[in-house]
Order: sequence, then C-alpha cells, then structure tokens
Amino acid sequence: MTILHFSDTHLGYNDLDILDKNNINQREADFYDAFSQVVEQIKEIKPDYIIHTGDLFHRSSPSNRAITYALEKFNEIDSLNIPFILIAGNHSTPRTNLSSPILKIFENFKNIYVSYSQKYKKIEFNNIIFHTLPHMNDDTTALSQIELCEENIDVTKKNIMMLHCSVGAWYLMQEFGEWVYPTNKEYIFSKMDYVALGHWHGFGSVGNHENVYYSGSTERTSLNDKRNEKGFILLDIKDDLLNTLNIEYKQISIRPIFQKQINCEDYESSILNIDTSNTKDAIVEVKLTNLLALQSIDISNKEIKELFPDAMSISIKREFKKTANNSSVEDIEALSLEDFFLEHIKEDVKDEKENDRLKLKVKELFSTYEESNNDSA
Repeated sequence: MTILHFSDTHLGYNDLDILDKNNINQREADFYDAFSQVVEQIKEIKPDYIIHTGDLFHRSSPSNRAITYALEKFNEIDSLNIPFILIAGNHSTPRTNLSSPILKIFENFKNIYVSYSQKYKKIEFNNIIFHTLPHMNDDTTALSQIELCEENIDVTKKNIMMLHCSVGAWYLMQEFGEWVYPTNKEYIFSKMDYVALGHWHGFGSVGNHENVYYSGSTERTSLNDKRNEKGFILLDIKDDLLNTLNIEYKQISIRPIFQKQINCEDYESSILNIDTSNTKDAIVEVKLTNLLALQSIDISNKEIKELFPDAMSISIKREFKKTANNSSVEDIEALSLEDFFLEHIKEDVKDEKENDRLKLKVKELFSTYEESNNDSA
C-alpha cells in the first residue's frame, strides 16, 4: 500500500513585490508551481492514497486566484480516482465562528475527503482508517478529540493518524499560541501504522518515533528555511506481520535561496572574493558584518545589489561592530536613527570638512528613505 504525504503548500502566499510575466506576484507563482509539481508526481506515481496535513492555503480567506487555482488542481486529482484526505491547518482555520471554513469548497468532490471542524473525524476504507485531527484553537477540546481518536483504532485495519500541530517541541511553540500535541499522549503513535504531521516546514521524523514524520512544506515562506529541501513523502506499508514501513523523500525543484556574507573589516577583499556564480534567479540575502556606522554611510545598497545582476531578489542586512563608542540601547532608543548616525559622526570625525560632507550625505539618505516610504503609504 502506497501513500503520498505532502503538506503546508500555503497557496496564495506572496512576498517581495516582484511580478512575473503574467503580472502575478512571483513568489505566489512559485508556490503554485511547487504544488503543480506534486500533482504531476501524483499522476506519475499513482499512489493508493494521497494525504495533505494542513495549510493548503496561506490564509483562512484566500484570494480568488488562490481558490481558482486550487479548484483546478483538485479537479485534476479527483479525476485520478485516488482517495485524497485533507485536514485544516492553523492558516486554514478561522479564529472565530463568523467565517466559514475554506475547505468546505472541496466537499462535493467525489474522491476528496476533508476534515476542518476542529474535531476528530474518522475516514474509513476497506482496509485502512485515516484518523484526522485538524488544527484546533482550544487545548481542552483537542485533548478530548485525541482520546476519541484512540477509541476508534481498529487493529484489523491499517491506521493512519493525521495531525497539524507541533509535536516534540512544545517549548518552541507554546508562547505563540499554536496547538501543541500533549507529550503524555504520544504513546498513541505506537498504535498507528503511520503518523502524518503538518505545521513544521522541514522534512523529518520526530524523536524516537520511527513512524512519525513531518513531510515539510513545498516552498519556503522564510529565509530561515533556506537549508531545508522541499518535496513530499512517499510511504509504502508492507502487508506483512510487521507492517514494515518504507519512507522515501521525493524532492521537487524550487527557487534557491542563498545567504552571502561580506566582512566589512576587510571590505574590498570580501567583495572581490564573494561567489556570485550560482545566484541566477535566486533569492539572495547579503549580510554585512563587522560594520562601522561611518563605513555604513558610504556603502550603498545599490553597490551591493550590482554584485548579483542575475538574482531575482536581493535583501541586505547590516550587522554593526560593537566598539567602545557604541551607544547604549537606551541612548539609541531615545534618538531617531538619523540622529544616531549624526551622533557617531560628531564623536568620530574630527576633520570639519569631512564632518560636514558626511552630515549632508546622512541627511540626503534619510530624506530619500522618507520620500519612498511616504510614496508607498
């Protein structure tokens, strides 16, 4: 028995204010492309079942374009006559009862089964049960639904548990108000043939559980996710006495993200040695390190961006070197950023002409910044 498991597709996500040739936000188009790649793999592999563990859309009220795209792709999947089980994630779950759950739009498809009502739902076939637990906003409700899930395990069939939550890392997530699976209920995992997880965007197993996996997202919603490959899980459950589980991770092709670093203590040498050969159509984050405030004035973003002419997008982060002249946090908060730079100039530059030149340049830079922000407001 083969099951294709994917998750966190975040259809409708957009970023960077860059349009493609069809006047669609380029990052939004990237997420559609990633989803399309999975659909093409589904057509080729023809698994017995397809499961999606939440956050199909990036928002609980997605755009018309995101909804239209999803309906088109779900029609393609539905035509394959393969059962497709889908649960709601936190991005697809309204915070109040005033909004209708977006996953209701798929209820009339013949081969698509949805679970979105913040409660346990059993989806059963001849030889397998999918125990679905979508994202839940209330921990007390979640606990009762987990117990209901346990009661419905049928040892004569394969049992697949589907969750969208944080498992095994409660200390990272509780402060953000996300649903965290209770540690004292993890024993239920051993009663399942496979536990399919969504919410974390990296592929991997959880703790010591050999049958509990996050499939990861199909695209990157953050530069912090740049190390993770993207794709889906293809699992094969052997019909033997041990119910042997084979897990294979299938990678898809997405837009690369690179981080480059320029050490400003040796700025000219760093510029000459930086590798720009692999950045065509990539998202590039450039980090300027060991930067002095005065030095920062003379290094323009334009100068850095010209190093990567073929990149799709370049963002620049500046990390200032701590020196004896650095103001305290309290001092910096009391000043505007412009005044902060002017204070550095006043302290560090004794030559009057150079002092005046730098002051004018600072004022010019901040004037340009304010104009651009006013224009976009």
